[in-house]
Amino acid sequence: MAARKPAAKDRPSYRCTECGWTAVKWLGRCGECQAWGTVEEYGGAPAVRTTAPGRVTAAARPIGQVDGRQAAARSTGVAELDRVLGGGFVPGAVALLAGEPGVGKSTLLLDVAAKASGPQSPTLYVTGEESASQVRLRADRIGALADHLYLAAETDLAAVLGHLDDVKPSLLVLDSVQTVASAELDGAPGGTAQIREVAGALIRASKDRGMSTILVGHVTKDGSIAGPRLLEHLVDVVLSFEGDRHARLRLIRGVKNRYGATDEVGCFELHDEGITGLADPSGLFLTRRDEPVPGTCLTVTLEGRRPLVAEVQALTVDTQIPSPRRTTSGLENSRVSMMLAVLEQRGRIKSIGKQDIYTATVGGVKLTEPAADLAVALALASAAIDTPLPQNLVAIGEVGLAGEVRRVTGVQRRLSEAARLGFTHALVPPDPGKIPPGMKVIEVADIGDALRALPRRAPRQ
Repeated sequence: MAARKPAAKDRPSYRCTECGWTAVKWLGRCGECQAWGTVEEYGGAPAVRTTAPGRVTAAARPIGQVDGRQAAARSTGVAELDRVLGGGFVPGAVALLAGEPGVGKSTLLLDVAAKASGPQSPTLYVTGEESASQVRLRADRIGALADHLYLAAETDLAAVLGHLDDVKPSLLVLDSVQTVASAELDGAPGGTAQIREVAGALIRASKDRGMSTILVGHVTKDGSIAGPRLLEHLVDVVLSFEGDRHARLRLIRGVKNRYGATDEVGCFELHDEGITGLADPSGLFLTRRDEPVPGTCLTVTLEGRRPLVAEVQALTVDTQIPSPRRTTSGLENSRVSMMLAVLEQRGRIKSIGKQDIYTATVGGVKLTEPAADLAVALALASAAIDTPLPQNLVAIGEVGLAGEVRRVTGVQRRLSEAARLGFTHALVPPDPGKIPPGMKVIEVADIGDALRALPRRAPRQ
């Protein structure tokens, strides 16, 4: 007798734990997000159904007749956050803010919730990681007490939706989405199914009420947002909160924004009284000295569209060990190694490869763009020959392995920022464009031209 062929509902089905993509057979790589090892069996294969046409909620009309005033942004009360969001909160928009533990997410959002609240726009702050009294202590410390800011400590999705009916807020802050769970689903809070259900319910509530929502998310060890990748696709705005825990500077980058650009960066300073926006953060990355010091060079980096003047420091020390040390802080180790090789081969500085090399940035800023290559090379050369660079000099440009200095984007914006801060000389690649008044620009084609711009070493007394 022939064996019974299993029905479609009896066959196992497989789903990606990152993005939710489903398949009828197991695959080592997800066909949607291309992640390896994330496809797992979760139940029977879904039955194939067809959907019949139904009644529409509203008739389609020409796009020019749609009222766009309903999606006008409302200020958050924090100028730096408005810059990243594209003007402020949009009614019905859902934003996801992710960052490492201790970077200041809860402090910033509590301050935003207090400033955005008002008689006609109450704000609801739901905490799932702390008690209400702990949040109140933080509010006292940073001065975030407001009459129309409501606080609730809940971890159940139904209770959160109940608070929405009672308070009717215009802004909801949920800290964090990984701590809230629905009793209708099995699984611990933070699981794939729970995060999908919680985020879906809050997104529907935000769209129906015209309420702005901010969800706080955790990050993994490699810095990516924890949870299913589907969460980033569902929300309207994805923000990344970055910063070294031992430094004062904090940066908010727009990873995704349906209502504005994603090349804006907000700068904040974290201190004992809370966190405040920095309209001019360049002063955090500079060291004030009366006399120039060998091994230091200034550059102008672009964080989004914002130019920031940063300082690169280098120190070379003679060593007796066969393998000299190479230590970097705030710079990419591979870029520093490339600059050392270019200086030794193209710049004819032979002794630099046999010394211990220490390179760092000031203020905890991280320089990852190639435009800082010329400043790193000049700082290393200045330290190697023990000759300081002029204090009013900035260096901008990418250095190739052949020793050539290549053009970078935004040279005019970088020079304008340097001129605004009082710098009068700049080393830039050829054809820099319009030069700001009072700025003397020296065009260098290769690393040899840049090294010839260094002052000659003064004889020791």
